[in-house]
Amino acid sequence: MKIIKKIGLMAVVLTLLLTGCSSKEQEPVDSSNPLQGTTLNLFTWDGMFPQEVLDGFKEEYGVEINYSNFDYDETMLAKLEESQGKDYDLVIADDYIIELAIEQGLVQKLDKSKISTIGNVNPLFESQFYDPTNEYTVPYGAGIPMIVYNPDEISFEITSYNDLWNSELVDNVGIIGNSRVINGITLKSLGYSFNTNNLDEINEAGEKLIELAPNIRLINDNNLQDFLLSGEVAVAFMYTSQVTMALLNNPELKAVYPKEGVGFGIMAAFIPSQAPNSDAAHAFLEYINEPEVAAKCYEWLGYFVTNKAAEELISDEMRPAIVVSDVSSIEAGEMIENVSDEALELHNEIFAKFQQATN
Repeated sequence: MKIIKKIGLMAVVLTLLLTGCSSKEQEPVDSSNPLQGTTLNLFTWDGMFPQEVLDGFKEEYGVEINYSNFDYDETMLAKLEESQGKDYDLVIADDYIIELAIEQGLVQKLDKSKISTIGNVNPLFESQFYDPTNEYTVPYGAGIPMIVYNPDEISFEITSYNDLWNSELVDNVGIIGNSRVINGITLKSLGYSFNTNNLDEINEAGEKLIELAPNIRLINDNNLQDFLLSGEVAVAFMYTSQVTMALLNNPELKAVYPKEGVGFGIMAAFIPSQAPNSDAAHAFLEYINEPEVAAKCYEWLGYFVTNKAAEELISDEMRPAIVVSDVSSIEAGEMIENVSDEALELHNEIFAKFQQATN
């Protein structure tokens, strides 16, 4: 009996000691913050946020971020379909794939009463084809492929897509390898829409595109800015991130807002239909649309700023590259949307012939 009593007493003491140690290690719970201790499952491409922004959200809201990434938009949609919108709290993806996700019922409407900073979004980038009533998404950066050129290397000013066909530019132009974009600027140069489904118009643009072939020195999707900076080409039509790097490395280069209007795309955030922690997702959207936080995000991303309140906080160095300076070109421009299967097949055929002609 004495042995049993001693063992029982030791167990009580040990329990008290362990309980005391455990209580010292636990962080106090903030009853006024229902999100503290929860997790936000964020699903997007790798490297979309600076670490200080992710850390700042955790510090401010007490929410851990489980950051997982995908390689292609289609991969994201397949994962979302497989989980029926249940595995992720917030997704950031491209416009055209978001349209499909919404059509499939995989996206929930936002509760904007939980996003007090939503008014900071630039209206230029709202009410677009994938979310015309702004019920489901919040823009997070715009991609605007642009012409950039070295004014010291050519004798005329470039103001439009049509200038790329100038005979002075023979073997002196670099372009990206996106068929919809390159065919699209050719359509736009003829006065047609980037998104036409009229096969005659697409064929007419194809004929004009072949005429551009002698001016093309290279087609490169990855590091096109390097060829412009090195002087291998005097003119390049590049993705936004490439334009940003080119202008940061050589501020004397000129970026062109073509008078026909730009073609652009938008990355946007949405909350899946069965998100396990939609409250944390709303909180994150509120946080990243605070002007100071948004400015850090866009300078990190190198994409055009879609938060109007953040524009004045962008550094002088970055401003020419990521703050829209010609609103009229955006207003005259178009988002590149999904087209019919027939139109898409024709685009691919035309671009393949164009590539052969440039070799």
